[in-house]
Amino acid sequence: PVIKAFMKEVGREKTLQILEPIIQSLAREAGANLAKVVGGNSIEHFVKGMTYWTLEDALRLDILEQTQKKFIFHVTRCRYADMYKDLGVPELGVLLSCNRDKALIEGFNPKIKFTRTKTIMEGQPYCDFVYELED
Repeated sequence: PVIKAFMKEVGREKTLQILEPIIQSLAREAGANLAKVVGGNSIEHFVKGMTYWTLEDALRLDILEQTQKKFIFHVTRCRYADMYKDLGVPELGVLLSCNRDKALIEGFNPKIKFTRTKTIMEGQPYCDFVYELED
């Protein structure tokens, strides 16, 4: 409701322009905090931290590859996308949730490269996540 009110007052584009750097900064901080909570910043540590996001079936993952240098998976169900849809603001899900992923891993470990080309929030059947440790 707060974001909708800002959109009504200052416009959609201006609201999103204001929110994006704030969301990115918060995500980087969350990534750094996650590394502290799980006791390190390797891909193995990141996988350990993923348990927080999958609680209560919030995300369903199809893990395709998991090594010390790569973690590749698809999200086949996303209750976060369902929540934004139920709230009547599915377009905000990309900004407030999906766009956090790259910044979060930057805060967790800037040597881990993140790639994603599809999201459920944008109408795709799954989200494709690739985390790869750079040499």
